[in-house]
Amino acid sequence: MDWEAFFPIILFLLAFGLPFLFKLFRKGKPEKLDELFQHLQVIGVKGSVMDVEEAGAEWGMKRSWGEKVEGVIAVEDKNIDAVALVSQSSQYGSNYSIEYLVKWRSQSEAGTPQKTRMVLKKSPPLWGKAVDIEWKGDPSLTPRLNFDYQLKYRLLQEGLRNFKGGISIHPEAKSGYSRIRTGYQLPSPELFQILGTIARHIKEGS
Repeated sequence: MDWEAFFPIILFLLAFGLPFLFKLFRKGKPEKLDELFQHLQVIGVKGSVMDVEEAGAEWGMKRSWGEKVEGVIAVEDKNIDAVALVSQSSQYGSNYSIEYLVKWRSQSEAGTPQKTRMVLKKSPPLWGKAVDIEWKGDPSLTPRLNFDYQLKYRLLQEGLRNFKGGISIHPEAKSGYSRIRTGYQLPSPELFQILGTIARHIKEGS
């Protein structure tokens, strides 16, 4: 049998067949936005799914290339104003993240805000347990976060134990709000409170 004749077929299957199978597998998952909305209700966070046009007008639906805002949930919380579901697409399917949206009280006088991220310090450094947290980025926001020792303790004790991915803060200077981004994980009541504390620091520093 001339196996060389099958090489084009094998290459075709690898190039197009595997991505199709990944997409087919992911379609069996429950609707993420409904799942997120129902979970927020369960943990006691009241809210409602916003109309697409309304969400676009208030928050904007544009993200970087390959990303799409799947929906926005307006929530009744004193620090977090809304929760957005964002998808990142590739040829193998879609990954998801959750963004907690925080309106600024006023335009910051310290200049254009910068992206801020949470950095874990581990012992041993590579595969060890997280023993400390440092926030890096915006010179106005990071001191507030770094000197909130209760926030650090809660993240180390509770938030990171059941937490998927890191936390990053993305300011939208033209629209006057920030996005607290995490990986897709339905937040526990404690984690939602932790994110609310981060949102409070954003509001108080704006």
